[in-house]
Amino acid sequence: MKVTEHITNANGKTLFSFEILPPLKGQNIQSIFDSIDPLMEFKPPFIDVTYHREEYEYKELPNGLLEKKVVKKRPGTVGICSAIQNRYQVDAIPHILCGGFTREDTENFLIDLDFLGIQNVVALRGDAVKSEIYFKPEKEGHHFAGELVTQIANLNKGIYLDDDLQNTSATNFCIGVAGYPEKHMEAPSLDSDIYFLKQKIKNGAEYIVTQMFFDNKKYFDFVAKCRKEGITVPIIPGLKPISTKKQLNQIPHRFKVDLPDDLIMAVVKAKDNDAVRQVGIEWCIAQSKELVAAGVPSLHYYSMGKSENIKAVAGAIF
Repeated sequence: MKVTEHITNANGKTLFSFEILPPLKGQNIQSIFDSIDPLMEFKPPFIDVTYHREEYEYKELPNGLLEKKVVKKRPGTVGICSAIQNRYQVDAIPHILCGGFTREDTENFLIDLDFLGIQNVVALRGDAVKSEIYFKPEKEGHHFAGELVTQIANLNKGIYLDDDLQNTSATNFCIGVAGYPEKHMEAPSLDSDIYFLKQKIKNGAEYIVTQMFFDNKKYFDFVAKCRKEGITVPIIPGLKPISTKKQLNQIPHRFKVDLPDDLIMAVVKAKDNDAVRQVGIEWCIAQSKELVAAGVPSLHYYSMGKSENIKAVAGAIF
């Protein structure tokens, strides 16, 4: 079932959903099941599975030269989605990126998903690889998420890259995209970011999931700006409970989001990470309650591979 159908069928009730990471190469899928099992009591209608693009590593050769090696540290997104749908009978939503994909790669990826009965995707540009300052697309790939959305929407109309194909079948993907209440790190302004977000909706995206935020006002202001610009699709808030003191620096640096002063000081004063974890849970519960009261379509939690904190939050809300 499509995400938009889940939201419609909920009749105004806020849904529970979350995002997981594929395990590191060499680990099996049991680690995924172990993180999902504790959260199934809250009846998530869909679960997101991230996609991680290639990274470049440099290996020193005996002659002193460096050999560039391409590695994928977290493969398996498609297989994990299929396994989730088979085991839990819930919709799995793979992320699909511009980075690391040619248009042909993208089409083949989508064909595989369609064969597996996966009806939802989240279309993202993706980050630059660690060895590059700025995002660099593949030679025959997409530069922007809006272009990726267009390709998926075209496939939904039966339009493939090969114009000579006859009697093509249309896919039926519900397309989600990312929204940034505090703007994307590369956007010159929030207004310009929303301008391009609107273009993604025009190209065929049907719902938005936001980057994590820790101040609900940022979300409410973002939604108001989107509505003012004519964006009417569901906007799902993304949340993450802080769990360690290191995250006070890591989260703003990695995700370019602000932390409220009250939350910062509560974490600073916590005696250890167990206390920090409790601060993070309580803060996230308070955020969640306010968002539910505002009638958000779903609360989407970023688990980062760990479900204990999410379970504690969800237990107080759902």
